[in-house]
Amino acid sequence: MLEAMTIGEMLLRAGLAVAMGVCIGWNRELHHKAAGVRTMALVSLGAAGMMMAAVEVVALVDDGGSRMDVLRVASGVIGGIGFLGAGSIIQSRGTVHGMTTAASIWASAAVGIACGLGLLRLATVLFVMVMLVLVVLSLFKSKVLPERDPSS
Repeated sequence: MLEAMTIGEMLLRAGLAVAMGVCIGWNRELHHKAAGVRTMALVSLGAAGMMMAAVEVVALVDDGGSRMDVLRVASGVIGGIGFLGAGSIIQSRGTVHGMTTAASIWASAAVGIACGLGLLRLATVLFVMVMLVLVVLSLFKSKVLPERDPSS
């Protein structure tokens, strides 16, 4: 039978989710995107909170014979975040804007899900990879790829 989390464990999981979301959001803020620090922190925290709630429910009702599927909650979070990300994508004059921000929202949710489940090593790996993609590939893109003319 699963045991309920302590307040300290909840604070650790939620705190890491917020901290990682803030860092992802900071990158978006630096690029002057609408979905920044607060958005990414809340997405990550919300995903972590939903997963922690699912874990707590399993701990409360698990009688050893019943099996509640926490991954269904993760699936719902992922689907819901997809709608939030879709709202950040803008099509204007034949070009699409906001794809990286939408992907960042989705990745922040993945980090939050991992934190909420207590998979802190996985959350850390995901966070590091997200930051590498956002920072290193942005630098690579600006150095190697020529800027596109938005009117073409």
